[in-house]
Amino acid sequence: MGQKHLVCNGAVCQCKFGTTPDKLKVKQTDFYINENAPGQKAIANTMDIGQPFAANTFGACKITKSACKPAITQWQGVHDKLTMENGGHPLLEDSKAVCAVGGSPCVEISFHGQTANVHPSSGQKTNDNTQKILNPFFSFMGLEEIGYTRLPQKQSANGN
Repeated sequence: MGQKHLVCNGAVCQCKFGTTPDKLKVKQTDFYINENAPGQKAIANTMDIGQPFAANTFGACKITKSACKPAITQWQGVHDKLTMENGGHPLLEDSKAVCAVGGSPCVEISFHGQTANVHPSSGQKTNDNTQKILNPFFSFMGLEEIGYTRLPQKQSANGN
């Protein structure tokens, strides 16, 4: 397994036979990812079958020529070396779902659902010289006045 993102609640999925994407709605898990307080970004897994989507449709189905009603029977290409408490395996960003209507792995994940969160402590842990190089147009001067506090800088063995 290479560097692949785990999929979480809110991931965007698309059926190759549908016309619109839908968001994955993780049914139940005790594992969360990429958030400060657990509750929104539950890790998706192979037990998210049936109709695990927010709107439960991918628009018009090219096979039935009517409104799509996905019926996920299984997920393929999952993290099979890790088993969650519910017996499922975590989904990866390149996992695909088999739909009973499409009869093939036709549902793909177009966005894994994770988002980067920057916490105020991230800025407090940075090195001033590094910040000057990475952010030459931004000055940290005066930020203390609006409540920004810096952690003491670690000194190296030579005193710098």
